[in-house]
Amino acid sequence: MSALVKSYQAIELSAMKRQNYIFTSESVSEGHPDKVCDQISDAILDEFLKQEPQARTAIETLVTTNKVVIAGEVRGPQQVSDNIEEITRQTIKEIGYEQNGFHWKNAAIDIYVHEQSADIAIGVDASKNKDEGAGDQGLMFGFACNETEALMPAAINYAHRILKSLAEARHSGESRLGPDSKSQVTLRYENGVPVDIEKVLVSSQHIDNVSQQDIREIIRPHIVKVLPENWQLTDDKLLTNPTGKFVIGGPDGDTGLTGRKIIVDTYGGAAPHGGGAFSGKDPTKVDRSAAYAARYLAKNVVGAGLADRCLIQVAYAIGVSQPISFYVDIADSDKVDIIKLEKKLRDLVDLSPRGIRQHLDLNKPIYKRTAAYGHFGRKVDDNNGFPWERLDLIDELKDLLQ
Repeated sequence: MSALVKSYQAIELSAMKRQNYIFTSESVSEGHPDKVCDQISDAILDEFLKQEPQARTAIETLVTTNKVVIAGEVRGPQQVSDNIEEITRQTIKEIGYEQNGFHWKNAAIDIYVHEQSADIAIGVDASKNKDEGAGDQGLMFGFACNETEALMPAAINYAHRILKSLAEARHSGESRLGPDSKSQVTLRYENGVPVDIEKVLVSSQHIDNVSQQDIREIIRPHIVKVLPENWQLTDDKLLTNPTGKFVIGGPDGDTGLTGRKIIVDTYGGAAPHGGGAFSGKDPTKVDRSAAYAARYLAKNVVGAGLADRCLIQVAYAIGVSQPISFYVDIADSDKVDIIKLEKKLRDLVDLSPRGIRQHLDLNKPIYKRTAAYGHFGRKVDDNNGFPWERLDLIDELKDLLQ
């Protein structure tokens, strides 16, 4: 056998999707320091969009012990800039931080927000001779699969839902829990399908003088309620607060930054991420809007039954309106011609920054709610929240079925 033939065989084998394996994803709660920052940044963005739908923002937040630092560039009403401290304190209060080391009322807040660069504005804004361009170069990914009803990878889907359930219990009066928590779900796959739990790890901040066993029994029902009924959460599969104590948490225990949880925000490592963070960025930024559009297209492909999994990549150049590349991967599906699918998707949605915003109606204050428990796999709400989760392209895509 020639070396060339061996090389081709190696490439073919490496391209085959593994069928039997163990896979893990993690999530963090709204009280995690990085997520506190994401929510503050997006709360400020929402207020700008509420006052001026065409406002531009790029807001970064840092939190540590009783300290918040906010910096960034904006173009919008001065009254919002003047109100940033109040927005920040209200966001921290809603999360539930009233601790000695981090309190919504007592934390010092430093604000360093200024006008957007005029050079960037020239390249990005529409003019007589050109449409609005992308705010930066970069590549974005969208993904969907049929592992769950939400068309999301199972591990990240369950990891988010466990923490969301814990947060709801805390907000409704479970006073032994604190705002900061993390989850990690490990699943066993057979023939490419998740079939059982391998391990579930949940760590939750709590008040002092609560035993580890008590915390375990508080947490267990929130795991059981979100997992499939036939998956048994035996004691050997559950880890809770492995260090034994988690009283000091949130920004008092760890510094947080906007945009540091991009894998938690997207697909839990089950699909690539282009690298750009979402929170604090208005929808003219393709880091955010194009990632939403790619998820929207991928979800409709899977929802239409064209593939079990769909990965989409789109790439942009700063100041240029249309993407410089568009790539669709439907794994080993033979239900549709991939070239025809790529063309159909481009015909259905204008992927310029303006086209995405108009198609998904993104110039609205809908972003703070995305800043915890994932940007994808959520339900479209009555106020146009999570519009990229709509399945309104299915009928047109089904026409491509071979």
